[in-house]
Amino acid sequence: MLTDPIADMLTRIRNANSGHKESVDVPASKFKEQIAKILEAEGYVKSVERVKLESGFDAIRIGLKYGAKRELVIKSIKRISRPGRRAYVNSENLPKIRAGLGIAIVSTSKGLMVDRDARKIGVGGEVICEVW
Repeated sequence: MLTDPIADMLTRIRNANSGHKESVDVPASKFKEQIAKILEAEGYVKSVERVKLESGFDAIRIGLKYGAKRELVIKSIKRISRPGRRAYVNSENLPKIRAGLGIAIVSTSKGLMVDRDARKIGVGGEVICEVW
C-alpha cells in the first residue's frame, strides 16, 4: 500500500532519469498529471500523455529529456511537503530554489503553480516539491 503517491511519482521520475530511460509510466491521477504538465511547461520533461495500460489501468507517460551529451536536465527532484509533515508557506516565504534557477511546485487556493507565479499574484500554499 502506498501512503504517498506523489513521492512515488517523483521517485519513479528520479530513477528513470538516472537510468537514462526514454519515458516512465506513473499511475494516473489529476493531481499527478498537473504536476507533470508543470514540469513539461517549465522544460524539465519532453512530453506528458495519459495512456491506457494493458492491465486496464490509466497511466501518465512522461517522456524524459536530456542534454546534447546525455546530461541530465533534472538534476534533483525532491518532495518537500509529506503526509507526516506538511509544509505550508505564505507568499513572502515561498522558497527560491537555486536562486531562481530551479522551481518549487506549490498547491495554492488558485491551483497548482510554480513558486514565481505564486509570488507574482501574492498567494502562498503547500510546497509540494522542488526541481532543479
